[in-house]
Amino acid sequence: MKKLFILLCLCLVVGSARAKVTLPAIFTDNMVLQQKTQVTLYGKAAAGKKMTVTTGWDHEQYRFHSDAEGNWSVRIPTPEAGGPFDITISDGKKITLRNILIGEVWFCSGQSNMEMPVAGWGKVLNYEQEVAAADYPCIRLFQVKKATSLAPAADVASTMGGWQECSPASVPEFSALGYFFARRLWQELGIPVGVIDCTWGGTPAEAWTSYSTLKNVYGYVDEMRDLSRMNFDAAKMQERYISKMDNWRAGLLTDDRGYKDRRPYWCMPDYDDTRWEEMDLPGYWEGKGLKNFDGTVWFRRTVEIPAAWAGQDLTLSLAMIDDEDILYWNGEEAARGSGFTTPRLYTIPAKMVKPGKAVITVRVSDYGGEGGIHGKAEDMYLSSAQDKIPLAGKWKYDIGLSLAKYPIAPVSPVGSSSYPTVLYNAMVHPLVTFPVKGVIWYQGEANVGRAAEYTDLFQALIHDWRDKWNNPDMPFYFVQLANFMERVDGQEESPWPELREAQAKALCMEHTGMAVIYDIGEAGDIHPKNKQEVGRRLSLIALADTYGKDLTCSGPRYATYRVDGDRVEVEFSCTGGGLQAKGGELKGFVISGPDHRFHKAHAVISGNKVILSSPEVKYPVAVRYGWGNNIESTLYNAEGLPASPFRTDNW
Repeated sequence: MKKLFILLCLCLVVGSARAKVTLPAIFTDNMVLQQKTQVTLYGKAAAGKKMTVTTGWDHEQYRFHSDAEGNWSVRIPTPEAGGPFDITISDGKKITLRNILIGEVWFCSGQSNMEMPVAGWGKVLNYEQEVAAADYPCIRLFQVKKATSLAPAADVASTMGGWQECSPASVPEFSALGYFFARRLWQELGIPVGVIDCTWGGTPAEAWTSYSTLKNVYGYVDEMRDLSRMNFDAAKMQERYISKMDNWRAGLLTDDRGYKDRRPYWCMPDYDDTRWEEMDLPGYWEGKGLKNFDGTVWFRRTVEIPAAWAGQDLTLSLAMIDDEDILYWNGEEAARGSGFTTPRLYTIPAKMVKPGKAVITVRVSDYGGEGGIHGKAEDMYLSSAQDKIPLAGKWKYDIGLSLAKYPIAPVSPVGSSSYPTVLYNAMVHPLVTFPVKGVIWYQGEANVGRAAEYTDLFQALIHDWRDKWNNPDMPFYFVQLANFMERVDGQEESPWPELREAQAKALCMEHTGMAVIYDIGEAGDIHPKNKQEVGRRLSLIALADTYGKDLTCSGPRYATYRVDGDRVEVEFSCTGGGLQAKGGELKGFVISGPDHRFHKAHAVISGNKVILSSPEVKYPVAVRYGWGNNIESTLYNAEGLPASPFRTDNW
């Protein structure tokens, strides 16, 4: 009888819990609802329950019943901007959502430059002052917790416990770009602004795109067909991935110069590395002599082990490594690691530690984007319980294998934030019934090297999100990739300007806009600190295109060109108050003849045109501007907005 009584009590508790009215994570106190639209409130309750929703702005009551499974939903119209208001939901017991504002809601998404927080790991320009001054109760913040899924999810989770008022307490870990964009809109419009931070660093555009769209995008048809054929089953897809990855890695082992008969020998203590080059670590190798390189690089460093350390466990810290590594100690494998932002903190077992010289070898594999041993110098060291040997500085290195002619590495469908559809499914899909005014987007670094594919993919993503939000005219404003890596003079072949070009091609779509930031990037940091200016430039586009403000929102944009003898006339639109050369000298232009060899051009502004010539080019046929990772480029309009990089050729 006692057991039966306990079981009955448990059933009552469970039944009570199931009967409680619940709401998705996006509906909380402090939220902002999009003004002058229809919002669908929905959730769970007991089956067949009579329910009432009361809206505080007009005290209207909406009566309905939950269905046989306990699902309920109701559409309510929202008024003009204002508040705060309450919303009461009742099934006999009331739930009240408090401090609700009506205003403008913007969805902020992309990879690390959109994720970059005001403080936290980001530490934007003047971040301490920015945090202290972030007292804007009419700006509300919602941050989506990172998650992946092979099938569309029903709900998201919030990292902040729901919507929060913008304050010094809530803003430090929030998207800096999202916050600065919202702050500018609030200052200009004077109405509440809500921003949803839905971001994940290092992620490609295909991960943010739905299956229904990707199955029709060139380059993804076969993968999506397999995903559907396996009924979106994670276990089956992972088994398929492991098989593909084993085959892919086998090819690397065969071709990597650091292996002989598929056994590593560049790690052996007696290997002669005198002809290897040197690299200062830490730092991405793209800025240290291996520009645009993906593949495997072997690093070696010899250290002297004190006699007192013999027979002790040692700690070996290698800062961070992008993407994967194998660590060898005196020719013997000691550890493996993966994850481009995961600290590499390894233990060298006591049995491997002997006095005298020890050779540390690290085989680093990078499959795309930046690569190498990166992070802080103080995070590279070898230590015992008593002392520490710094490891930052010069290391010997040699290339084991270039991936230039290899197919892209397979991506795990389980747990990886890079697999197609998984971020859309888990982080975007649950929110598409929540009305937003528009989207701001900063992404592309993870797709560098695949510009031709990105042209179609990015435009497909924009169509996809507009379709899912059932708003074909939804504003979609994005940031073009900043200048990055070592500054060079003239022009250079690189996948970075090609990706910028692919981004710019999306401007053919209505109600898109591109913030050009080719002038505020940082050579040694892929995450520019001046997110305030990026937010300002995005807000200019929104204020002009969405809110009808009469202002110049774009820098000069290439329109057309005409060859006149040995000169080229390049015409621009979006010139605002007129073309200008920042600093007095017009830089960044190169021209080429039919030999495809580019030469620095003499450039002169004439109205809305730039006239180009070069004594080395008698018969010009092509023009490029800012065409490289980081080319000094000084064409602006009078409003201080820079021209976007471009080319007239397709070589």
